Amino acid sequence: MEIAALRARHPDHWMRATAIRALTLDAVAAANSGHSGMPMGMADVATVLFSKHLKFDPKAPRWPDRDRFILSAGHGSMLIYSLLYLTGYQDVTLDQIKNFRQWGSITAGHPEYGHVAGVETTTGPLGQGISNAVGFAMAEEHLRARWGAKVQDHYTYVIAGDGCLMEGVSQEAIGIAGRHKLSRLIVLWDNNDITIDGKVSLSDVTDQKARFAASGWDVFECDGHDPDDIDRAITAAKASAGPAMIACKTHIAIGHAAQDTSKGHGALTDKAQLQAAKDAYGWPGAAFEVPKDVKAWWESLGAKGAKARADWEIRLATLSTAKQAEFARIFAGEPAPKLGAAIRAVKKAAVEAPAKLATRSASEKVLAAVNPVMTETFAGSADLTGSNNTKTSDLGMFDVSSRGGRYMYWGIREHGMAAAMNGMALHGGVRPYSGTFMAFTDYARPSMRLSALMGLPVVYVMTHDSIGLGEDGPTHQPVEHLAISRATPNTLVFRPADLVEVAECWELALSQTGTPSVLALSRQNLAAVRTAHTNQNLSAKGAYVLAEATGKRRVILIATGSEVEIALKAREALEAEGIGTRVVSMPSMELFAAQDEAYRKKVLPAGPVRVAIEAGVRQGWDRWLLGERGRDGKADFVGMSSFGASAPYERLYKEFGITAEAAVAKAKALL
Repeated sequence: MEIAALRARHPDHWMRATAIRALTLDAVAAANSGHSGMPMGMADVATVLFSKHLKFDPKAPRWPDRDRFILSAGHGSMLIYSLLYLTGYQDVTLDQIKNFRQWGSITAGHPEYGHVAGVETTTGPLGQGISNAVGFAMAEEHLRARWGAKVQDHYTYVIAGDGCLMEGVSQEAIGIAGRHKLSRLIVLWDNNDITIDGKVSLSDVTDQKARFAASGWDVFECDGHDPDDIDRAITAAKASAGPAMIACKTHIAIGHAAQDTSKGHGALTDKAQLQAAKDAYGWPGAAFEVPKDVKAWWESLGAKGAKARADWEIRLATLSTAKQAEFARIFAGEPAPKLGAAIRAVKKAAVEAPAKLATRSASEKVLAAVNPVMTETFAGSADLTGSNNTKTSDLGMFDVSSRGGRYMYWGIREHGMAAAMNGMALHGGVRPYSGTFMAFTDYARPSMRLSALMGLPVVYVMTHDSIGLGEDGPTHQPVEHLAISRATPNTLVFRPADLVEVAECWELALSQTGTPSVLALSRQNLAAVRTAHTNQNLSAKGAYVLAEATGKRRVILIATGSEVEIALKAREALEAEGIGTRVVSMPSMELFAAQDEAYRKKVLPAGPVRVAIEAGVRQGWDRWLLGERGRDGKADFVGMSSFGASAPYERLYKEFGITAEAAVAKAKALL
């Protein structure tokens, strides 16, 4: 690559793009850590995108109608930090650039949503950004149909690398985007032929352009270092009828001694080589210095976006006062004012006419009451609609010809579904929930972790939550998945016991603003355990006394979900023998742990023996059995210590010893 020729052909553009390259080299050198090559190679593409196409305003980084820019190749974080600094985002100062990857700085090794205004999603786990982008684009399409183009009308742009495209989740995502003709989604592929280990050909022969085309995308190409060609390709992509991929042919670490090599991917910190690259660029000044005219040009781009934002605010003001308030509410992520009343009505009806009901079916009843009130909910299932019970009659199908629909048939794509839900939540204006079997949290797990890391109120409806699913056998029977979900920080795991608890748990999940929720729901029918109506949401405290001992309290049985009715049967047997027994329902360990000690002590006082009952592994239960005033020798667990088996669920509960009789025997052995 002849740097002098590039400089000569487009001298102004060259210096503007080189500001990104120089800041990247300086920041990585100062940190002695980071990934230099991608920001250097994609600087030209980013410069054209931000200057000629991207609709943004640094002074209003959360403006709902901005274009979304997603750096899927998050290891190249200095690209976005440089762009945010240069264009005048308040968060990213020169000091933050100088403290790249250091303690206390917001310029982390990979971009983190919520830490930096202008970073739309946390990227780093490759493939997640491009998959989040599908959710962003779906949300834009849906909201444009609901609110009109004068309020929602923007693009989602993604910079992705070979790593993003190799990760399997990307295929699920591009398949969804192609099927739904998400024409406002544009992926800029950094086509540089290099991975950490060496040439892409070491590990892959995929024709990416043919792959995208086969998945329903429009495919374009450009010279990733020619600003005119980049502009041409982006312009064509914006006019295309489907999602667009632009193969940007680039040189990793362009102009550096490590150009076009795997070494160019990582930290380029050699002082002599760094200076040689800057000399080749014609870049003046000391480290972290950007010429005033170059910085002023970049800041003018941000100022230009202020007019587009002001025009949008004028259009928004033409809506009725009520519509403006509703728009503000849904983008703030606040629950509908009528949610509480809808939940209370479901609870009251459930107590008045108790029925044996699987909690997945109970969930459907709750959603039938909630979805007309929470009109921002957006539902779906990974090809298990009839099993997950996530669709209600009012939703309508989201499709090419019905963008206002609120139900998505994701297909067999748990990875892509979960990642796209994160994108929807990040976009704002929709509140996504979707379902699969609890065992397949394994497939959704990377995105579930990022939901928690980013603090997104996504709801994961996980049905068939134990060996109670029966004949499908151990591949589908989740024994460790509750423990895995509970082990994830900033995640609420709900395992409700009946329709009343299901309603309470849905109310809690839909009221979250910074925490994802997992609803673990049964396949098998369960007896109603809440027999008296109260407007109070008892599940909000995580655990509560469901049935009290009639005499001296000697045993406490703690259970969740489908095992609460087993605990009640065990209590009946123990009480018949004169052994005072309390039953505690614990739909959410996380919420119970968040209560003050006085409440926890009231529910789990010292003294009585404790037996926990749950059709999963014991991990996570010892806090409530041995801690919180409990102790070894006075506690035991009824549950699973192995994988399940294929048989009717009644036989499985008997064979694995998850029965009232087993709970009684363990309690008596501890007395």
